[in-house]
Amino acid sequence: MKKNINQLTSFILSCFRFSLKGSLTYHIWMCTLTIFIVIGLFLYIIQLKEGLGATGMNDYISWGLYISNFTFLVGMAAAAVMLVLPAYVFSDYDFYNAILIGEGVAVGSLIMCLAFVTADMGGAHRLWHLIPIIGVFNWPQSMLAWDVVVLNGYLALNTFIPFYIIFKKYKREIPNKSLYMPFVFLSIFWAFCIHLVTAFLYVGLTARPFWNNSLLGPRFLASAFAAGPSFILILLGIVDRKSPFIVGQNIIKKLSILVTVAAQINLIMLFSEIFKEFYNTTEHSISAVYLFFGIGKYNALVPWIWTSIILNLVCTIILTFHKFRNNDKILYPTCAFLFIAIWIEKGMGLIIPGFIPSPLGEIVEYVPTMLEIGITVGIWALGLFIITVLVRTGYAIEQGFITKE
Repeated sequence: MKKNINQLTSFILSCFRFSLKGSLTYHIWMCTLTIFIVIGLFLYIIQLKEGLGATGMNDYISWGLYISNFTFLVGMAAAAVMLVLPAYVFSDYDFYNAILIGEGVAVGSLIMCLAFVTADMGGAHRLWHLIPIIGVFNWPQSMLAWDVVVLNGYLALNTFIPFYIIFKKYKREIPNKSLYMPFVFLSIFWAFCIHLVTAFLYVGLTARPFWNNSLLGPRFLASAFAAGPSFILILLGIVDRKSPFIVGQNIIKKLSILVTVAAQINLIMLFSEIFKEFYNTTEHSISAVYLFFGIGKYNALVPWIWTSIILNLVCTIILTFHKFRNNDKILYPTCAFLFIAIWIEKGMGLIIPGFIPSPLGEIVEYVPTMLEIGITVGIWALGLFIITVLVRTGYAIEQGFITKE
């Protein structure tokens, strides 16, 4: 027991020491993220003092920038399955080189999800309501309770599996597949669950017709499997060019095909929803009308959603052609714009219109305050900081840069 504790302590210290080493670019990146984290924490303290009244949310629109990012990041976390599934189930060796990036992105995304929920609740002291037995959990009848279960369960799985594997490799031992493979298959099933449950959370709110769409769950998955791997592709490109770690072009080509197919499916579902809303408009189409065309002087989201649609369309067309998709100078910027397009579509383009108009027919627009934006940037900086550390140390152990002394 004492030997295991000593090995674990040595492992953690070795990873910590390695995370302090790096090029000048690496240190500038980490220092920049730290500054944004500190600023975000300072602004969050202000929000704790002043309450949610310091945000742009109000009695009519109770979910804003925080829940928009939460919804998007759930999909980012679920996207890790696009690497785990072909690697472990179909034994595609190329995907093994990217699994640690996928797991790192999943953990970082889930931590950001929990941070955004905490910020939206007004304070961490209210989280006890979501703790079983201690709080009023309302499980299994509450979809929110299911969301808490699947998110925390997925975080536990994506923490345990890579930790066990890299700890074994750090000790120069072969990981026992019989110990971790059952959890791998469970995590694959769980990845689909976390985004479907989040979609069902919206679909179940019958008073919000904008979200009452049977395509919402499948579209959540399609957009997640386009945005998440796009982000991972960009990370792979950075790792391949700016670090001594070996990635390989095969995984980049295969992952770009997955992104392309997912983006095509997402676009088809988007146009299906648009057709449903506008072919025969009803009183339930008012939210969609506000989102795409505005209502009178109220049109704050119109530029956002059309920017998203245009970027989605252009990026998908570019990725469809092999000549463009196999050109790294085109692939990575296209993935970046596709990521932004889906962030807009899954965030501001989904959450805010659901509250407009109000049950009384009033139209109240939502504009996030600088405090909200600052906290959001701080949480993203925290997530990117965690992803950077996890991916970098994971690759270092995987490729023998960190070993047991």
